[in-house]
Amino acid sequence: MSKQAEPPRERPKVGVGVFVTSEDHPNCVLVGIRKGSSGSGKYALPGGHLEFGEEWDECAIRETEEETGIRLKNVKTVTVMNCTVPEENYHYIDIFMQGEVDTTILREPKNMEPEKCEGWEWLHWDDKIPLDRCFKPLQMFIQNCNNPFKTKLH
Repeated sequence: MSKQAEPPRERPKVGVGVFVTSEDHPNCVLVGIRKGSSGSGKYALPGGHLEFGEEWDECAIRETEEETGIRLKNVKTVTVMNCTVPEENYHYIDIFMQGEVDTTILREPKNMEPEKCEGWEWLHWDDKIPLDRCFKPLQMFIQNCNNPFKTKLH
């Protein structure tokens, strides 16, 4: 009796989400509304896929600049979460980072990828976004009682 080979299993992807903060917007984070992919129509942080050989902070800086034009400084790790949405075939290991706007370069975001984001806005962290309006990784972060302004950074 021959053993049938199982089809190859898909592996989780690695994403980096960035809590962008600014001295011009105390206690606020930068959020945008996603377009054309998983979580379309929902609030999300700047971020994207970790590239092979890339450090987490390098990814946070690169993705934030690609999406918003903003250059980050003082980038730190906040937390890592396992995020699955089976009905969307979505499984990511999400690395949450935090970085400050380098105001010597650009103070306010520009929508550098209008095909992927409706635009960027500063949201005061205490003005709770309804969870059903958040992209799953951000929703999970909030549900786990995390706060980028109170979380002990690594």
